[in-house]
Amino acid sequence: MMLIERLLALATGAIVAICLGVGLVMMAFGPGRKDSADPPHARFLEASPTIDRAAARSQIEKVIAGAPEYRPFFDRLRSAFPGDYDSTLDAFATGGAGADSVDFYLAEAVRRLRQARGILAARAEPAALARVFDLNLAVLRALAGEDKRLCAAFLYGGVDHDFHNFAARRRALVGEMATVGLEAIASGRTRNEERAAPSDEDFHALETALIARGLGKAEIGSLLDGKTPDPPFDDEKTCAMGQTYLEALRGLEEPVRLRIWGLAVELMARS
Repeated sequence: MMLIERLLALATGAIVAICLGVGLVMMAFGPGRKDSADPPHARFLEASPTIDRAAARSQIEKVIAGAPEYRPFFDRLRSAFPGDYDSTLDAFATGGAGADSVDFYLAEAVRRLRQARGILAARAEPAALARVFDLNLAVLRALAGEDKRLCAAFLYGGVDHDFHNFAARRRALVGEMATVGLEAIASGRTRNEERAAPSDEDFHALETALIARGLGKAEIGSLLDGKTPDPPFDDEKTCAMGQTYLEALRGLEEPVRLRIWGLAVELMARS
């Protein structure tokens, strides 16, 4: 496959859902929202003109302070990007409906930050980028240990009530994932490391690493070229492939993996 085709396939492939942080946003909405057909953020963004914004913001900050797993993310957001913190909290305070869950506050804060500054993560120092993908792998492994169906759905950005329950049980992991993403953005702003796009040789190195880990042509085509097998892989195989992909990527030479990581987070910011 030509490089441009492979880049386009990567941009639409299932594995990119990991890199985009889609799973984090879906997972973080928390339980108890299946009673509405509207997504939580749609209801939240219906502003209420009668609300006392200062009082509402104070209450929101109390709710956040009461969630030790998420508090480090908001503390870091306030210190690293005070303007983003203030605009996010003000949006929460004027949002009205739906502003009742700390899980929602985290999810919406991550979404807003990703849209505003996510592209900076592509320029982060190597250690900061590594942590982003290490945490994605940790989430996949946690999901795999509980439910292969949930693990496979996470790879595609899927969400259901079982995901809500998982997030509620795993707030520490979800909170750390959010904080690691924020640190990568902060690092990118400071370090501003320019990276070239992945080359054909880079993708060949990744393909070779996947073969060495036991994946065949169909699995690699699904991961790197966006090809859907017929019949589709089952949940157990899909979950295992996602873990193998991230493990193989982690084992590549640093310049190669940094170029692929950089592309992934750039796609995240543009999604």
